Amino acid sequence: MTVAELVAPRAFAFREAATPDPGAGEIQMAVKAIGICGSDLHNFGEGAIGDIRSVYPMVLGHEPVGTVLRCGAGVSGWSRGDVAALEPAIYCYHCEQCRSGHHNVCEKIRFLSSTADPGFFRDVVNLPAVNVLPLPKTIGVNEGTLHEPLAVVLHSMQFAQPQVGETAVVFGAGPIGLLTVAVLKLSGIRRLWVVEPLAKRRELALAVGADVAIDPREADPVKAILQDTARRGADLAIDCAAKDDTVNQSMHVARNAGRVVITGIPGEVRVPMEFHTLRRKELVLYPVRRSNHDSHTALHLLAEHPKLFAPMVTHSRPLGEIQAAFEMLDAPAHDAGKVVLTA
Repeated sequence: MTVAELVAPRAFAFREAATPDPGAGEIQMAVKAIGICGSDLHNFGEGAIGDIRSVYPMVLGHEPVGTVLRCGAGVSGWSRGDVAALEPAIYCYHCEQCRSGHHNVCEKIRFLSSTADPGFFRDVVNLPAVNVLPLPKTIGVNEGTLHEPLAVVLHSMQFAQPQVGETAVVFGAGPIGLLTVAVLKLSGIRRLWVVEPLAKRRELALAVGADVAIDPREADPVKAILQDTARRGADLAIDCAAKDDTVNQSMHVARNAGRVVITGIPGEVRVPMEFHTLRRKELVLYPVRRSNHDSHTALHLLAEHPKLFAPMVTHSRPLGEIQAAFEMLDAPAHDAGKVVLTA
């Protein structure tokens, strides 16, 4: 099989590798489409995700859709060519966290796209059958890659708890931010502001449900939102960017006793926090760690609202152009929403 490896900061290389047989309880999948995630870009451009340094060579990619090649012993119900969404997280199911339902912080988690476990920027992968989810026939393979980031957003909603008629602010309109906007509007949020420096992403945010899109290079988002709410602030603020002080801005735009959710991943190991804003407002602050068995719901939403979600996939390139795709997304200004690499 062909594998695309990140071999150094901002440098991919291809190599050929043997294709192992699927083990008992596994399904061998041909990878057909993989979305590029913001965490992939952290590894590419910064050589780390927060305090976890990249170890080269490494295989990234954790938003995959594939087709069945063959099944290992003990697996039934699948046929060659069946299309499926592929879950990147493999849990132990036995630790304290798994037994209490917090699988996303499993003590022995294997996340395929990390330094120790190769991801999906390759032709073929063997996965436990539980990680292979049928893709509804109404969803194309490119759009199907949204299942993983949408699952993350759905997990964040367990903390955000949006209520019908409330107001919300989303910082960042990359793929996670756009999906967050869409889910918030489906949840009944009455008024929603998005803060995003890239013009194309502001347009996409308005198209999927944002009421106001603010360019932080042209206007102070905190002043603008506080003015728009008669200084009350929004009920809910979700930071999907975690850069350029958006963590603190999220706290400033939230109302007293509001909720702040941090879905984005800061590039810094230590993030300065205006603690007394958090304290005086008695805000609830939630960080988000991936998803927790939310992919089935994500696939249901993708199938039920194709016209809402499909336009978020703005670019598709073959895996052979992975270097150019990452360089485009790493540029200071671009017009991409979700970029998908295809077999």
